[in-house]
Amino acid sequence: MTAAFAPARSYYEAVNPAPAPRPRLVGERRFDVAIIGAGYTGLSAALHLAERGVSVAVLEQARVGWGASGRNGGQVHTGQRLGQDELERLMGPADARKLWDMAEEAKALQRDLVARHGVDCAYEPGLIHADHKPHFVEESRAYAEKLARDYDYPHVEPLDRERLRALVKTDAYYGGSIDHGGGHLDPLALAYGLARAAESAGAMIFEGFRARRLVRGRPHRLEDGEGAAALADTVLVCTDGLLEGVEPAVESRVMPIANHIAVTAPLGERLKDVLTTRAAVSDSRFVVYYYRPTPDGRLLFGGGETYSTTLPKDVAPIVRRHLTKVFPQLRDVALEHAWGGVLGVTPTRLPFVREIAPGVLTAAGYSGQGVLLGPMFGKILGDAVAGRLEGFDLLARLPVPAFPGGTWLRKPILVAAMSYFALRDRL
Repeated sequence: MTAAFAPARSYYEAVNPAPAPRPRLVGERRFDVAIIGAGYTGLSAALHLAERGVSVAVLEQARVGWGASGRNGGQVHTGQRLGQDELERLMGPADARKLWDMAEEAKALQRDLVARHGVDCAYEPGLIHADHKPHFVEESRAYAEKLARDYDYPHVEPLDRERLRALVKTDAYYGGSIDHGGGHLDPLALAYGLARAAESAGAMIFEGFRARRLVRGRPHRLEDGEGAAALADTVLVCTDGLLEGVEPAVESRVMPIANHIAVTAPLGERLKDVLTTRAAVSDSRFVVYYYRPTPDGRLLFGGGETYSTTLPKDVAPIVRRHLTKVFPQLRDVALEHAWGGVLGVTPTRLPFVREIAPGVLTAAGYSGQGVLLGPMFGKILGDAVAGRLEGFDLLARLPVPAFPGGTWLRKPILVAAMSYFALRDRL
């Protein structure tokens, strides 16, 4: 992890009461499994392992939900990060179908965890995909038909420009679709709920432990460089984009990208001048815009990226510039909350799930799909530790090469590539 990531207080932190701080790990402790990172993946793995009676420690640099899990847009997208047509090309129809079924199972798992553990995360159904270029509209219609025909998923409804304009009050789009099986939620509330559930099952969560060194062995040894160490037979690396200097195999394949979000002041009746639906929206830009109504009548809007873990000092002007491109009618509205968060992306936008050494496993690089997949992949890691490898082995076949350029050149190469795609968004 990196000390450069020092985000501003988010809207989610303002509306969710902060739990009491967890203890720091002091001295040397022995566990069956040590997990780096208290986000969705690590907390779900801890919960499912603890329910099996495994001794588990979650080691978090800052606090529960401090990384991407507590700072994202809260959108629950259907499927994997890549579409099914791309997965069929990369993996073949059989594995593509298994990956689809896994993502649908992830929805069911999320619903079960929320219901079983009483997590109030304000879930609302509906997720609109908005096309910002005319030729994308036909692609969206064809993809909806493909999902209904080939994957028994009839829940994506195509929208022409007029129907989309009735829901999303902007001239920025030419059409799109609405996925009635997707939705949105409060991501920090979900992280807090998973942490409570994991602790109730017997897992231990330690905050203030920055993993600086992993010494592989029998047992493995995780050190913070300040005298604390966790010894464990198995280590799960669940940090997504916030990992530095601990595990090169992950760091070479998962690049940190900082995304920016702002929330308006309460809009009252003006919210209907922006959205006439409670569904969330994301668009077809490569550097995507995403937004949704909040339970208290605000608009949450995400837009703009930087390619490091160092966040701008003032995020609000960055987001406002993108917000007013879509909704010029909100030019005069105050932004009461603005913050950034770091997610992990891979070269192929597929998650990196591997056993990178005997007894050292990882799931990272969700590339923006972690709200749905994180809890599920945590369960899959727990299953793998217990010897159930079917889901893990499927994910381990996903092609995720290292970024080109090595440690020194991978960032400038990524910045150049992302700048190119951002330029294409504007053309």
